[in-house]
Amino acid sequence: MERSYTTTEPWTYRDVDTLGADMTRGVDIVGFDIEATDGGIGKIDEATYDVGSSYVVVDTGPWIFGKKVMLPAGVIQRVDLDSQTVFVDRTKDEIKNSPEFDENMYQDESYRTQLGSYYYDMDR
Repeated sequence: MERSYTTTEPWTYRDVDTLGADMTRGVDIVGFDIEATDGGIGKIDEATYDVGSSYVVVDTGPWIFGKKVMLPAGVIQRVDLDSQTVFVDRTKDEIKNSPEFDENMYQDESYRTQLGSYYYDMDR
């Protein structure tokens, strides 16, 4: 699958024209549904909006036994404010197979590097 980015930085949201929402203006997406390319994966539990270090934490509910996953902002393809849905350009399996979310380490630079590499290397 070919993916195009307005940035190669996995921790930065795409531009407002691509996303359909201006994430730099404090659009709160916590509670929005998350849709992978092949179906829903859960709801956003946490979202950050820091330039160069943004991510969302998704509560997957029963989909993968109530686990959480962390997605770099760069995988977000589009935000639909009307339906409160965030679309990502990854499949359910790609997300399910991502490095395990660690609530104690998810803000640590080494974890973020590992996670960013996982998602960024898919595009190469």
